[in-house]
Amino acid sequence: MISFQQEPWPDEETLATLHPLVKEWFLSKFKELSPPQRYSIKNINDGVNTLISSPTGSGKTLSAFLSILNRLIVLQERGALEQKVYCIYLSPLKALANDITKNLKEPLNEMKELAKKKGWKLEIAVGTRTGDTTASRRAAMLKKPPHILITTPESLAICLTTVKFREMLKTTSFLIIDEIHALAENKRGVHMSLTAERLEGLIKEDDSEKTLVRIGLSATVSPLEEVAKFLVGLEFPNNDPEKEVYRDCKIVDVQVFKRHDLKVLCPVPDIMRASHAQMQAAMYEQLHDLIQGHETTLVFTNTRAATERVVHNLKARYPKHYTGLIDGDTEEEALEVETGLLHDEKNGESARKGQGFIGAHHGSLSKTHRHRIEDRLRQGELKAVVCSTSLELGIDIGSIDLVILLGSPKSVARALQRIGRSGHRLHEQAKGRIIVLDRDDMVECSVLLKSAIEKRIDRIHIPKNCLDVLAQQLFGMAIEKVRSYEELFWNVRKSYCYHSLSKEDFEGIITYLAGEYAELEQRSVYAKIWWDRETGKVGKRGKLARLIALTNMGTIPDETSVKVKIGDQIIGTIDEGFLERLHPGDVFVLGGETYEFRFSRGMTIQVKVSVNRPPTVPQWVSEMLPLSYDLALDIQIFRKYVDEMFALKRTKKDILEYMDGYLYADERTLNSIYEYFREQFLYSKIPHRRRLVI
Repeated sequence: MISFQQEPWPDEETLATLHPLVKEWFLSKFKELSPPQRYSIKNINDGVNTLISSPTGSGKTLSAFLSILNRLIVLQERGALEQKVYCIYLSPLKALANDITKNLKEPLNEMKELAKKKGWKLEIAVGTRTGDTTASRRAAMLKKPPHILITTPESLAICLTTVKFREMLKTTSFLIIDEIHALAENKRGVHMSLTAERLEGLIKEDDSEKTLVRIGLSATVSPLEEVAKFLVGLEFPNNDPEKEVYRDCKIVDVQVFKRHDLKVLCPVPDIMRASHAQMQAAMYEQLHDLIQGHETTLVFTNTRAATERVVHNLKARYPKHYTGLIDGDTEEEALEVETGLLHDEKNGESARKGQGFIGAHHGSLSKTHRHRIEDRLRQGELKAVVCSTSLELGIDIGSIDLVILLGSPKSVARALQRIGRSGHRLHEQAKGRIIVLDRDDMVECSVLLKSAIEKRIDRIHIPKNCLDVLAQQLFGMAIEKVRSYEELFWNVRKSYCYHSLSKEDFEGIITYLAGEYAELEQRSVYAKIWWDRETGKVGKRGKLARLIALTNMGTIPDETSVKVKIGDQIIGTIDEGFLERLHPGDVFVLGGETYEFRFSRGMTIQVKVSVNRPPTVPQWVSEMLPLSYDLALDIQIFRKYVDEMFALKRTKKDILEYMDGYLYADERTLNSIYEYFREQFLYSKIPHRRRLVI
C-alpha cells in the first residue's frame, strides 16, 4: 500500500535505531535531525520502501545513507559483513555520482576515525562505476566488490548483463534512486524501472522471500503518489491481472519551502523597440552587473552552445574582470593546469591581479575539467560558472549567492531546482534572477515566476509501454539465462511503466526479436533471441549477443564524439559535424577557453591554446529543452485573459493594472508584455488555448 508518513518519528526513537558509533558521529556534526530525517530514517532502517520529497540541502540524501551505513556497521560488529554489494545508489548524472562519492566518503571517513579511537576498524568500502570508470578500476572492483556501489542507470543495466558483475549484485538489499523526477518523465526512467525489476528478480534467485528496499529522493516532484508507484512497482499474485497490488511505500513529503528572492528582469525598457544588438549589449551589461554584485554566481543556459557563447563574450567584453582558468599561461603551463599538476599558488588570485575566475561546465567537457570546476566552486575560488543542465541536480557546489537563468528553464520544477542551488542550506534564502531574451520568453518567464512563487509545480508525465525500451531489456533478460515466456511477461508487468502492457504487444516484441517477421533479414535486422513456442522457453541467439547488448545499452541518443586533445591530455569532445567545418588555424571555444585547431587523426583532433584570438567557428550543435505541459497551459490561459480585455476595449491603464495583479513582474516587463500583445491583437489575433493563429 502506498501512503504518506503523516507524523515524524520522535527524535529519541529515531536516534535509538542508530548504532552508538553512528549516533555519536551524527550528534557531533549536527545539533538536531532535519525534517526529512525525522520522517524517514526509522522507516528505511526498518526496510520500508520510501520516497522523500524535500528541498535541496535539507538532508534527504544523508537520511538514506545514514540508515545504510548504520546497517553495514551493525553487520560488521556481528562479523556478518561480507565483501559484497549491499546498496546501489543510482544517479542520473556522472557528475552527481562523483559528488555523492565525496559526500558519502567524508562522513564514512569521520566514522572510521571515531571507530579507530575506540579500538576497532571500520571496513566499509564505497565504489563508483560509470562511463568514466577505467577498465582497471572495473577489474579491481570484481576482485573486491564495494559494499556501496554508486552508478548510473545505464551502467547498472550493463552490470546486470555482465556475468561476473551480475554475481556481485545478488546480495543487494537497498536501491537508492536520487533525483527521481529527472528519470521518471522520460525513457531513461522507463529503462531504469525494468532494470530495477531485473535486479529484484536476481536477488530472489537465492532467496525468494528477500525484497529490495527502494528509496527515491527528489527535491521538486508532483504528483507524489504516481512517482511512488514508479519507484516501487507492483506484484500480481498468481499472475492474475485483476489482483495487481502496489508494493508498500511511505511517502515523506516535507514541504519546508525555502524563502525565495525571485525576479524576472528585462534588459531594455521596451523589448518591442530594441534591436538584437541593443538587446545583446544590455543583457551582457545586466549579467555583468549582477555577477559583480555577488561573491559567487551560477549562470544557467539551456544549451551547451549558449554556455560557451556566454563565457566567451563575458571574457571578451570585460577582460579586466574575468579570466579563464588557463588564460595567460603558455601552452605547456595550460596543459599542466588541465592535468591538475600546476599548484594553485601560481594560478591563485594573486597571480590574476584582481580578476575573477569564470568557467564553463557541460557534458562535452572532459572529466578532469568538470571535476576541477566543481572542486573550485566548492572552495569558493570562482567568481562565476556558466552551465547548461549539468549542475542543476543535487551536486554539492558550496556557497552560491545568486543563480541567474538566461531565458526560460521551460518548467517551474526546473526553475526552483536551479535557483535552489543558491542558499544551499535548508534555512538560507534562495536568490534567483531570470533574464528574458525575447518577447515570447518574457511572457513565458513571467507566467513561470507566478507559478514558482505560488508553489504550483508542474506534474510529471511518466511514459507507459515503450516498446523500443522493452525490446532492449528483453534482449538483456534473455542473455542472463533461458526463461519462460510467461515469466518474462509477468516480470515486465511488475514495472509501473508496463503494468498495463497487453499480451499482444509483448508477443509482437518477442516475435520481432526472434526474427519471425518476413523480410527482416533483407533489412539487416537479424534474430537476437530464440523462442520455442512448444516449451515456451526464450533464450539468447548468437555468440555476439552479449557484446551487442552491452554496446547498445540505454536510451540516451548516440552521439559521435570527437576527442579534443592537447598532447595526450583530453580537454573535451565535439560532435562530428562540428569537426567537418574546421580547418587548420580555426579557433573555437570549449569550456570557455579558445583553442586553435591543428589537425585531426581519426576521431581525435589536436589543438593548442589560443589566447587573445576571437573564435572563427563559434557554433555549437545542441538540443533545446522542452516546455512543460502545465506551464504551456498556464501561458495560454494568461494570453486568453489579456485577449478578452483587448476585445472589450479596456484602457492601457486597466490592462496594466490587471497584469500587475496577475503577474509578479516589474513595470518595464509589464509594459513590454502590453505592447507585445497590443501589436498581436491589432495585426491579427492573440493566440491562446482556444485559438491557433497561422
